Amino acid sequence: MSELFDAVDALVASRSALPPPAERKRLRQGHGLTLDEVAAALRVRRATVSGWEAGRTEPRPPERDAYARMLKQLSELYPADVPVPAEDTAVPEEPAVGAGPGPSAVEPTQDTVASRAPAAPPAAAPPAVEPARARAVPAGPAAEPGSTTPHSPAPARVSAGAPRPPAGVGPMSRRPPAGPARTVAPAVGADPRFENGPLAVVDAVEGQVLAYCVGGLVLDVPAKSLPALVEWALREARLGRPKLSGSGKDADPLLVLTEAALERYGLPVALTGEERLAGRIPESHKVIKQLTRANWQLTKRGFGPWGRVYRPAQGSERSCVQVCIPSWDALDTRHWADAAQLAPADLARLLGLYASRVMTPRGSTAVTGLELMTALHPPTRASRPDAAGKRYSEHNPGSLGRDPVDCAPCEAPDGHPLLAGLPRFHQRTPAEVLMEEAYDWARPLTDTECLHSHLVGIDVNMAFAAGANGLTVGLGGPEHVRQPVFDAKLPGSWLVDLSHVDLSRVRVAKDTWAQLDASLLPSPFTPGGERPTGPAWYATPTVAYAVELGYDVHPVEAHVRRDNGRYLDAWYQRLRDAYLATMADLGVHADLPPQEFLAAMDGYRHRDPQLATLVSAIKATVKGGIGKLRERPRGEGWKPGQPWRALARPTWRPDIRAAVISRTRINMHRKIVKHAAFTGQYPVAVLSDCAVYASDGPSPLDFLPYRDGKPLPGGFKLGINPGLVKHEGTQSVLWGEGVREQFDAPGLNLARYIKDGTVTHTDNGE
Repeated sequence: MSELFDAVDALVASRSALPPPAERKRLRQGHGLTLDEVAAALRVRRATVSGWEAGRTEPRPPERDAYARMLKQLSELYPADVPVPAEDTAVPEEPAVGAGPGPSAVEPTQDTVASRAPAAPPAAAPPAVEPARARAVPAGPAAEPGSTTPHSPAPARVSAGAPRPPAGVGPMSRRPPAGPARTVAPAVGADPRFENGPLAVVDAVEGQVLAYCVGGLVLDVPAKSLPALVEWALREARLGRPKLSGSGKDADPLLVLTEAALERYGLPVALTGEERLAGRIPESHKVIKQLTRANWQLTKRGFGPWGRVYRPAQGSERSCVQVCIPSWDALDTRHWADAAQLAPADLARLLGLYASRVMTPRGSTAVTGLELMTALHPPTRASRPDAAGKRYSEHNPGSLGRDPVDCAPCEAPDGHPLLAGLPRFHQRTPAEVLMEEAYDWARPLTDTECLHSHLVGIDVNMAFAAGANGLTVGLGGPEHVRQPVFDAKLPGSWLVDLSHVDLSRVRVAKDTWAQLDASLLPSPFTPGGERPTGPAWYATPTVAYAVELGYDVHPVEAHVRRDNGRYLDAWYQRLRDAYLATMADLGVHADLPPQEFLAAMDGYRHRDPQLATLVSAIKATVKGGIGKLRERPRGEGWKPGQPWRALARPTWRPDIRAAVISRTRINMHRKIVKHAAFTGQYPVAVLSDCAVYASDGPSPLDFLPYRDGKPLPGGFKLGINPGLVKHEGTQSVLWGEGVREQFDAPGLNLARYIKDGTVTHTDNGE
């Protein structure tokens, strides 16, 4: 009978009572929780929680019971008759993964006109008029905020204080000349402080200064000088974006200045060679003096491609404006393509989408990637009220805190102050320095592989983001331990000899061992793929993989971090959702069958070049953000042994960078081993997240094992999600042998050139 009772209890628990979707959202917002925070606590995706609150989906066990428990506690704190603030409702909700071109597939739009006074009620409007603050957009991905077509009329412009007409009528209505249209309403409870979006592209046309915002909105700018423009952005333009975390800060307005705007405000259109090296214009420039006279300040980096103009904060009130200058190379062409050459409205659309899906850019994609980590995990939060009702700033659990921590000596890059006692030209050995880097490995083709017709490259999507997902990293400083017992759950750096790990016999499952040809495999323990010869420093994921392969490990010493957590989870989730949403807009959806996925990926960049640029920027944000965790000196008169500016950041964490790269490399090796054990096929080259195989056909499906549409468990799987693979490129075997012979380089890494087959002397390091 007790078994029946247990079954009934489980059945009841599977249908834990939940309030209506709207009430779920009210309770979350009442406690100041963001979607990301709830998703992280329940270990689900942000879009999943959003779907629960919108009523599109319902939670299932075991998450349902935990979600019901949270809502029950919140309902006791915030009864239905008690109003609660809507702190984060202005944050656009991301569409569900794989959403088609329906209402959820586009971003919520910003208002089409700006108003500093309450909108006058419209005259008796016919029923066909759309609700206020809605706008008509064409169906499909091209209807993103700010999108324009060659045949669409130029958006009308208004002043920041103009009264708001009903949507769909009046001068700011933006409708396509013909074709079906639908209404997309803005987010409910949108923050009126930022009703004109996160940024504006400022341009000057025939003496008039215009600000192009997201959603096609164009504002008249009355400012006659740069200080006045900054004041306008803060006091009148209603630019900015709500915080990404309950304890974070709202995003500052971003002004993007075109060449015409630079001339209008007395700034150079391009930097001189000297200014380019310095990364700023001189403090003696007349515009800098104007800012100083108006009591505005600049950061230590001065006024350069990405400037920050501010006044000291008054309490919680910030007065800061970010400035981006594309013609000063603010938008790196490696990541932003020709974005600097776009028309103002198109540039506003592109940067507005990036701001909506990632965050308002604060600098290069690398800088923004690092800033996103802090925005999602602010170092401090407000404490609970004390007996007198006062709140104080306290450490925010799960963050890196406000103060930097020292790295371990083995984690320090060359020139770090911790290494000041080493001889000047000392070359550190693997037993002295942690060398966790991405793969750069290649080998000659075997005779059998030379009989194949093609070399096919496959590339892991968002590989470093996937490596960060679910990774436990240190939050505090290191603890030095001698003769430790290895703990795979403890992040840190370990000095251990892994030279005994034999890849010719490895464990590929719990009780399954495989015999492999180790001469055709890269070692998982070194970036160059060579087998280690003695003790070396490794991050936790690397040592854990040696144990996974079936070998014992005995560390000599370690620097471990007992204060740890999954710091990068929310960062990964936001960038993943941004990437998937943008790829869906380009017609590449999640969970497509392999053949359909390959077809969807074919030429996707030409469907909307601006969205393709956004994809590149998102991917660069991942790689750049991880790289910034170990930023090296950048001139500044630095000498080895002296500290550099980046060391003063809490986010200067080479141990976290090493852990992410280690896990990314191990993820790749695990798939290579599973593939080799199942098929007998080995890669001929691996470069970071790209692997090249010899094949009898030009498609990945010609060598990737699929059975009834299902891939090899644990192996390579085609798909757009982070960690899955896409087709990187195909060349002939004759091409591969030819370029190696041409450059007399048997070890030339063909993965570097597999995409288009172009090889140069520079690429070969000559």
